[in-house]
Amino acid sequence: MPESRRHLLAGLCCVAGVFGAEPLLAGLQAPAPGSGASPRAKVYPNGRDPNAPQGLEPSTPNPKAIELANQKALPADIAKLYEMASDLKNEIDKTDAASTLSVTVVKKAQQIEKLASKSRN
Repeated sequence: MPESRRHLLAGLCCVAGVFGAEPLLAGLQAPAPGSGASPRAKVYPNGRDPNAPQGLEPSTPNPKAIELANQKALPADIAKLYEMASDLKNEIDKTDAASTLSVTVVKKAQQIEKLASKSRN
């Protein structure tokens, strides 16, 4: 009886070893030439390749330029928000107060909420 348990345990260890080593061995294989798969790109600790030319570094966004662009877009967003709200009001005025709201009215209200939260931020 103990010997059959040893064989079973040895067999399970071998199977576990094969399944555990398979991903490691699969990563070492080169992709087939016609498969179109590209080799994995290296991942660097700080996110940039130290061997890359210095001119190709990603620039950090200028917070003042972003704020200025947001300031310029704000009046257009507010005008659109006002137009959408007045359209929604006109549609709601046309509907009966006792009936349920249509899907288009609810969708317009959701679009207004979305634009308002975008303008608020």
